[in-house]
Amino acid sequence: MFTCKRLKITTDDKKLVDISFSFKDSFALIGESGSGKSLTLKAFLGMLPKSLHVEMNLDNFEIKRGKSVALVPQNPFTALSPLTKIIDQFLVSREVAQEYFDMVGLEHSFLDRFPSELSGGQLQRVVIAFALHVKPKLLLLDEPTTALDMKSKEAILNLLKSLHIEHGFKLIFVTHDIDAVEDLCEEIAIIKEGTIVESGNLKDIILNPKDEYTKELIDSGFKNREFRV
Repeated sequence: MFTCKRLKITTDDKKLVDISFSFKDSFALIGESGSGKSLTLKAFLGMLPKSLHVEMNLDNFEIKRGKSVALVPQNPFTALSPLTKIIDQFLVSREVAQEYFDMVGLEHSFLDRFPSELSGGQLQRVVIAFALHVKPKLLLLDEPTTALDMKSKEAILNLLKSLHIEHGFKLIFVTHDIDAVEDLCEEIAIIKEGTIVESGNLKDIILNPKDEYTKELIDSGFKNREFRV
């Protein structure tokens, strides 16, 4: 069980996020742009600016970016240096890099290519391999299929599902895409203006939402997407 007893993020005069949640294996955080999703991910990664005040209490879990926690970002095209070959961005030996490329279904020859020579789906697999090599206990997914076509999206979601089962890491998925959430996450929370308005089993909430904001999101098909570059 992953339990966030409290995550509170404030400025000197304003509350930005104040939430708590827990889940067994996989969890989706859903809300509109500006709701606090990205702030939450950055807090878990220790990437918030020092101007913000962060109070975080996790039950039996220590945040160590690059060790216990890893991120699969929204846009693989901006996650990698375009002027550097893949092998030179993967800070492990070629032998180890090949092992992780096998895990994500990539040819070893791709290690010697530049990012511009790979498709979006291939680049997202590279980024997933980077995340896996630290053997994270918690994997954060920040809209990981937004920049992909439908075929690539389905392939990446299937890959993430199989890796989640095989490696047993906890999963937090931030997305606007309800189709992606349905196959990967058992539990969800709806966040609005830094507060969770409804949480629980995904199917229960989708079939019987109680909060008006949740009902609006479901009626819209969760299509109010954002794309940050």
